[in-house]
Amino acid sequence: MSEDKFALITGAGGGIGRAAALALAKAGWHVAVTGRRPEPLDETAKEIAALDRRALVFPCDVGDPQSVKALFAKTGEAFGRLDLLFNNAGAGAPPVPMEELSYEQWKAVVDVNLTGAFLCAQGAILMMKSQTPKGGRIINNGSISAYAPRPNSAPYTATKHAITGLTKSIALDCRQYDIACGQIDIGNALTDMARKMTKGVPQADGRIAIEPTIDPAQVGDAIVHMASLPLSANILTMTIMATKMPFVGRG
Repeated sequence: MSEDKFALITGAGGGIGRAAALALAKAGWHVAVTGRRPEPLDETAKEIAALDRRALVFPCDVGDPQSVKALFAKTGEAFGRLDLLFNNAGAGAPPVPMEELSYEQWKAVVDVNLTGAFLCAQGAILMMKSQTPKGGRIINNGSISAYAPRPNSAPYTATKHAITGLTKSIALDCRQYDIACGQIDIGNALTDMARKMTKGVPQADGRIAIEPTIDPAQVGDAIVHMASLPLSANILTMTIMATKMPFVGRG
């Protein structure tokens, strides 16, 4: 890269977040990583450093405004600017019928998946609109659940549908600041959360079926492509999925 670029990734202790962090580092980016637990973040940071890129570790609860404020203050202090935010942190609820979910279970998912993405986007926008040169890019992790639910997934599905609205609002409201915003919708990347798909998961018609998966590194490569575009161009939505997963069709 001709100049240093700085990224911040939430939920970067493993899975898609770690894959994105390493893909960006390989492409020349310096990367700040955040999540709830410091130990996995430290592991991600070691791999970034091994690629001769700067890594910043700052544990954060993305659903807490003060924690997010501290995260962006530290990122600004360490990096001086922010060129990319990948809003990746996510949580799910137990797969039980909607009427059996507690308010606390519902709120926990909303706090991370939706409020967390909103708070981190706010922090990124404030940095990006005031830095020189101004601007940057925000990528939100939407998931295939931004289009269609799995059985017994109301909190996760509702928040991921909402991410689509948040993405479009950021893309519209922030283009005046040269901030581009897009969404990546990921289907069946083989993270620890998705490993159950190799043994069988519930389908819309009640069957239990094994589903094909893809390597999270392929998602990381897609994020690098989105991030590498000039700010005059934007991938508003990208769906990357296992070719033979059952999403495209009727259940």
